[in-house]
Amino acid sequence: MEGFKVATAVTGLMALEEFQSQPVDLVILDVMLPEMSGFEVAEKIRASSSVPILMLTARGTLSDKVRGLERGADDYLVKPFEFDELLARIRALLRRAQRDPITPAGTLSAGHWSLNKTTHQAFCGSQLLTLTPREFELMAYFLTYANQVLTRERIFAEVWGHDYEGSSNVIDVYVRSLRDKLEGPDHPRMLHTVRGLGYILRT
Repeated sequence: MEGFKVATAVTGLMALEEFQSQPVDLVILDVMLPEMSGFEVAEKIRASSSVPILMLTARGTLSDKVRGLERGADDYLVKPFEFDELLARIRALLRRAQRDPITPAGTLSAGHWSLNKTTHQAFCGSQLLTLTPREFELMAYFLTYANQVLTRERIFAEVWGHDYEGSSNVIDVYVRSLRDKLEGPDHPRMLHTVRGLGYILRT
């Protein structure tokens, strides 16, 4: 009724089979699927495709959101939700997918972080990182504007898009995920929170 052609699956394995059988523009995944969880399905899809993934779940904790985003989800909608919100999220993700990524050409580096758009590889020191497409874009954005305070509004506008209609804490979730992958005993913190404003990558 909203103008979308929809294919459905009732198990995780069926979802993968459906995805592999025909091209799709967006995937909506419930976390609690039989045979294979939505987390596992997202991870397998993301291994071969950058298609937008929206996860639906009754689990609303930050750790569950991080888990879904780390496996490749682009957005997260917690049940119960209004159908209009689901449609808004779908349209925002589809619009975002049609844009060219903000990642600049060539190699970007700062401190122990480095990234190459051509090969779509990101490194922390000599370690090759496994990043979702959105994590890759966000890392590239921080590297492009290293040592500058980036407000939440600016990050939303330039990484997610002016018309992004997702939850307000999605940046916090992605920043936490990046920190988990890029920081540790051998790699001190570079991405800092600026209270009341946003974030800064200090080199």
